[in-house]
Amino acid sequence: MIKRNVISFLLLCAGLSCASAQSSFDTWFEKKSLRIDFALSGNAENQQAALQQLREEPVWGGPVKNMTEPFDYGGYRVEVYDDAGGRLIYSRSFNTLFEEWRTTAQAGKETQSWSNSISVPFPRKEVRVVISGRNRASMKFSPLLELAVDPKSIFIDRGKLKNNNIIKAQYMGAPDEKVDLVFLAEGYTALEQEKFKADVEKFTESLFNTPPFDARRSDFNVWGVGLVSEESGTDVSGKGIFKHTALNSGYYTFGLDRYLTTPDMKSIRDAVWNVPCDAIFILVNADTYGGGGMYNFYAMGTANHPRTPVVFVHEFGHSFAGLADEYFSSEVAYDESFYHTSVEPWEPNITTLVDFNRKWKDLLESDTPVPTPTNDSNADKTGVYEGGGYLAKGIYRPKQHCMMRDYAPFCPACSRAITQMINFLADKPAR
Repeated sequence: MIKRNVISFLLLCAGLSCASAQSSFDTWFEKKSLRIDFALSGNAENQQAALQQLREEPVWGGPVKNMTEPFDYGGYRVEVYDDAGGRLIYSRSFNTLFEEWRTTAQAGKETQSWSNSISVPFPRKEVRVVISGRNRASMKFSPLLELAVDPKSIFIDRGKLKNNNIIKAQYMGAPDEKVDLVFLAEGYTALEQEKFKADVEKFTESLFNTPPFDARRSDFNVWGVGLVSEESGTDVSGKGIFKHTALNSGYYTFGLDRYLTTPDMKSIRDAVWNVPCDAIFILVNADTYGGGGMYNFYAMGTANHPRTPVVFVHEFGHSFAGLADEYFSSEVAYDESFYHTSVEPWEPNITTLVDFNRKWKDLLESDTPVPTPTNDSNADKTGVYEGGGYLAKGIYRPKQHCMMRDYAPFCPACSRAITQMINFLADKPAR
């Protein structure tokens, strides 16, 4: 009887906690989105941010209990504060393509400005929004843009955007209690929309055939947005090929032939304005190997290459769970300032050993040497193997092989990070 009463009490407390969190969301926010379009400008040495516009949009699909992000992830962070009391009421971190550009040789020679966009829940009261950037050398955040937002302001755009064809590929429940994955069509003409629908179904199965996603399928809703492009395919600027497509994507990002991205965040956010959205994957109707992904921003890959299914999962690992690349011998567009070995990187699956205690140390067997020798006897062992994050020396990864290195199964550290993100976005307690 005592045990039963204790369990009942704990369940009651958990229920009250969830109800309190929901009440807190309802106190501060409506189930709509405040979209913030802003410009990042600068070069390798410095950066600034400036507001472009605010939009009210009709859907909020994010968590309503887990409102402040527990992960110390990302190169940028958006925070929403109660303007009257200064209390933090919402936070998320993210990466941008501009952040990557700042580590290229080009950024050492010129200054550029790139448009970006993020969404937060729509406030009921006046709030203060702060967008901060992380210094890669110190790993500390500092404010780039602060806004006082009055939800009744006449300067907030409240207009409707284009109603694209929305595909409900998988629906498991209320968006605020599920991870809402949205596939966007890029380079699919009006006559190729059935192909896009079939590709969404194919890639959905690819994701949920991959551990640890396979065990968490019921925590996902999957949507497709059938954007119509004037031409099939995508830009291949290195070969002089340019296409008129919905999202202005292309290979040769930063001069790297396989790096497939788009700088056009405005078009991406316009496409998901009326869809619940926690994660975006852009399906490009092209045959050539390539892709890209940035944490809590978007991931992208081609639909028709034979290796596309694993490329998709790899790139989604970047954008969904903040996972770093674990390879170190392939050509990349960045210089050696992308990671500083004197500080601990924020990504959960690489370490410089500066602060390994907060990474995957608890996943090691007690007799595992740190660093761990890369040899056949350790082939299946979780350890600390040198090489990762584009550097052969000074950065370490958890397994000799992993989805984030060479498309092997996700290692335990990556799997845990994915599971933690699913729990966060599906409004479940950490576990």
